[in-house]
Amino acid sequence: MQDHLADQLTDLDDGVLDAFGALLPEGDYVPSLLRVEPRLILPGQEGDYFSREQVATWGIDAFWGLPEHPRTPCYRTFETAVDAEAHLYEFVVPMVPPSWNERERVAQYVERMEQGVVPTAVAVSILDLCLPALDLSTDYYKHWGLTHFLLDGQHKLEAAAAAGRPVQLLSLLALNEGLAEAADHHRLAALRTRPRMSRRA
Repeated sequence: MQDHLADQLTDLDDGVLDAFGALLPEGDYVPSLLRVEPRLILPGQEGDYFSREQVATWGIDAFWGLPEHPRTPCYRTFETAVDAEAHLYEFVVPMVPPSWNERERVAQYVERMEQGVVPTAVAVSILDLCLPALDLSTDYYKHWGLTHFLLDGQHKLEAAAAAGRPVQLLSLLALNEGLAEAADHHRLAALRTRPRMSRRA
C-alpha cells in the first residue's frame, strides 16, 4: 500500500478504500480525491486560524485572555467564500508533530515532487459549521471548517509544504460526525471548485 500511494491515484481504488475503511469506525463515508497545496502553520504564528479568524468572530478566551491554542501544527490548504454570511476553511491535521518526521523521508519526497510526482495521502475528514449564539465580535459569520485528519502521509504533507508543491489527498468524509447536515456535505464538492478567496470583513 505504501508503494501504491507513493504516486498519484487516478481513481478511487477499491483496494485503498478497503484497507483504510477497515481502520475506521462503522458509519457512512464519502470518498473523494482532492488536490491540495499545504502550508505548514505553527500555533500563534502567521496564518494561524485560531489567532486570527476565530478571534475575530469569537473573541479571546474570557478566562485566559488569550486565543484558543490548537496544541499542534497543522496545514492550511484552501479557503473560499460560501456566501456573504459564511466562509469555508480547510485544514489538514497530522497525527504526529511534523518535527517527529524522518528528515530523510521528507527529503526523498521533496526530490520526487520536484520531478513532478504527486503522491497521495489519506485522511478521515469532518465538516463543522459553527456560529456564536450572539454577535459580539468584529466579524460575525458562519465558519465552515473542513478538517482532514491524516491516516497516511505525514512525510508527504511536510514535503509538499516545504517544496511548495501539491499533493493528492484521498478524503474519507465522515457523514455521521461533525456539525453539519447532509445538504452541507453535498455542497462541498462545488465549493472546492471556487477560486481561493480570503475572508474580508
